[in-house]
Amino acid sequence: FVAVFAIFIGSQITEGVLLLPYWKSLTANEFYTFYSNFGQTIGRFYTVLTIISVIIPLIAVVYFKIKKQKGYYFAFLSAVFALLFLASFYIYFKETNDLFFESALNKNELKSELIVWGNWHWGRVIIECFSLLFLVLSFTKNEKKL
Repeated sequence: FVAVFAIFIGSQITEGVLLLPYWKSLTANEFYTFYSNFGQTIGRFYTVLTIISVIIPLIAVVYFKIKKQKGYYFAFLSAVFALLFLASFYIYFKETNDLFFESALNKNELKSELIVWGNWHWGRVIIECFSLLFLVLSFTKNEKKL
């Protein structure tokens, strides 16, 4: 469970370290061409990883609650942070990504929006790290009982 979640965070960090700077280096036309060609593939990739990464702490919460394990509270906190990073998609990323698909922003607006997008992205990564930390702690608390 933890390894899959860590892979998700690793992919998010990769997106922020490699993909975002690349996007920022492109002209508006180049960015929109790139996003038109690869945006749906990137979206599907992250959708699958995000769903799995939200489900993992939720399963841990249920399991630890049913088994009355010590790790329940950490699993619960992990699930709260997982729901927060999921909510960030609907609060910010969904609408903004749609604007990218529609090529709706001029070059100056796009440049500014990619900065905002990056800030939201790194904020989301921090939330994901807290979720992972509490997930690890939930299993560590129950290490000898699992």
